[in-house]
Amino acid sequence: MKKGQIYSGTVENIAFPNKGIVKCEDKKVIVKNVIPGQKISFVINKKHGDKCEGRLLETEEKSPLEVNEKACPHFGVCGGCLYQSLLYEQQLEIKKKQVKELIDAVCDDYDFEGIIGSPEIDAYRNKMEFSFGDEYKDGPLALGMHKRGSFYDIANVDECRIVDSDIRKILTATEDYFKKSGLSYYHKMKHEGYLRHLMVRKAKKTGEIMVDLVTSTQCSPDLNPWVDLLLSLEYDGRLVSILNTKNDSLADVVSDEGTDILFGQDYITEGLFDLEFKITPFSFFQTNTLGAELLYSKVREYIGEFNGNTVFDLYSGTGTIAQVLAPVANKVVGVEIVEEAVKSARINAEKNGINNCEFIAGDVLKVVGTLEDKPDLIVLDPPRDGIHPKAIGPIIDFGVDRIVYVSCKPTSLARDLEIFQARGYRVVKVCCVDMFPATANVETVVLLSKTS
Repeated sequence: MKKGQIYSGTVENIAFPNKGIVKCEDKKVIVKNVIPGQKISFVINKKHGDKCEGRLLETEEKSPLEVNEKACPHFGVCGGCLYQSLLYEQQLEIKKKQVKELIDAVCDDYDFEGIIGSPEIDAYRNKMEFSFGDEYKDGPLALGMHKRGSFYDIANVDECRIVDSDIRKILTATEDYFKKSGLSYYHKMKHEGYLRHLMVRKAKKTGEIMVDLVTSTQCSPDLNPWVDLLLSLEYDGRLVSILNTKNDSLADVVSDEGTDILFGQDYITEGLFDLEFKITPFSFFQTNTLGAELLYSKVREYIGEFNGNTVFDLYSGTGTIAQVLAPVANKVVGVEIVEEAVKSARINAEKNGINNCEFIAGDVLKVVGTLEDKPDLIVLDPPRDGIHPKAIGPIIDFGVDRIVYVSCKPTSLARDLEIFQARGYRVVKVCCVDMFPATANVETVVLLSKTS
């Protein structure tokens, strides 16, 4: 196979998260963003010895699996969802198979409990971040998601299926308003322009809505007309917060360099089980509220009967897991690097009448060795890249009998499980929880037990 050459083939399998395996000329080529059973054409764009990677050019024949007639109209253009064309049961089968293959590669003997589906398939997300840009070079202003495979082009997603009508309404009204405003979007290469992102949160249980316009500081327009427009719309929920976050960072991420309240307050309240959580713009909270209840129920199940003194909740976010576990522990210690999330966790615990949780702001890597308490059980819920290699050692050194590991990236999970097993732990149980229907992502919960 030659770089730059065009080939055709059928997708045999798909490895997490979106790596299609295509057999062609007795070789296996990786092509991203495809579905098993599709016949595709692709161009070889990377070659490392016998390993080849291709870029998808065209789907010549649909997969027999693609029978979902309710697929999002933006599917295939927007880069947000991979499995919109599949029935939900088939999505679950693919994710379950991917995770089991990854865990089987590093674990010999464990109980695989399959996958738990999301309570909602459509309109399940409680948070979305949209980007300003253009749909093509030098085109008119657009607001939406990045097009599949593009760092620059933006796809309009005003009929997005994974958010509800209130979020879509805010998206459309904001795009229409700023198209007429004459304000420029932020050009990532030139580092010029004003409009960067639109972040919208809507609490599933309370219906409270937050809108945050993320901009540079290169100009200071009057945003009151935009605020008045949003307040004039009719919602199923209730708009309680309109914010303007300043971000002059060169990176294409939503970063907080100061936030002004344009209307209402700087938080919304969400429910989880019988608890309430104050969510600020940049505090972490699971994007699927009803799915999170299933996820944390599985965590509680894996913990089982626990009469120990202290639980460590490492990578604790806004303290959701810590507060869910508080009733079965004398003390829960949460560690989280985002200070805003720690502040919210403390407020949430007080609001919920929980007084046995302590939340510490800091990097787990740096903090874990300085903690005065000694845990009887550890819960881990790290970011996508997993646990920092230098942090795993000190975590293992606590010598707790059980560890519950919650992962949103099974490839990172499999890597970390190898280390835990080499240091005296065995994998007892594994269960997937689908928090992200239509996408390639999945959560996995693992129970680890000390063997020596």
